[in-house]
Amino acid sequence: MSKEQIESLFPNLSGSVYSVASPQTAEYNCIAWAAGDHDKWWWPDQQNQYFWPPGIPRSEAVEAFTKAYESLGYTLCEDAEYEDGFEKIAIYVDFAGKPTHAARQLNPVLWTSKLGKLEDIEHTLDALVGPQYGDVAAILRRPKPLL
Repeated sequence: MSKEQIESLFPNLSGSVYSVASPQTAEYNCIAWAAGDHDKWWWPDQQNQYFWPPGIPRSEAVEAFTKAYESLGYTLCEDAEYEDGFEKIAIYVDFAGKPTHAARQLNPVLWTSKLGKLEDIEHTLDALVGPQYGDVAAILRRPKPLL
């Protein structure tokens, strides 16, 4: 998809610092990408059509998404400020409070996101706030794994 098409979906990207980081794929979504999974589509659907961590409620509620990431060692934290030695995930919700998107922090400025079945992009946290994904409702963090 062209940058113009992406910016038409996410107007706050226009004029911001962002880049397309990978080609389109339907193999995984933003929830999986934020978790570091590039092989599955994560969603808490009631039909068990998509992957969801075992034992986590299949509910389209922030609490269920938080629990999914907590199963990977994340905990809720106060803010999105970069902290050396930690990985952070942001959960976006729509006006009704339903989760719509997740992004993972890369560095003090940029986050990475998978745009549905579209590309992965690197962007600022606020650049995806808007009618498509809503606003950031929760931030989680975990210590970065030792290499």
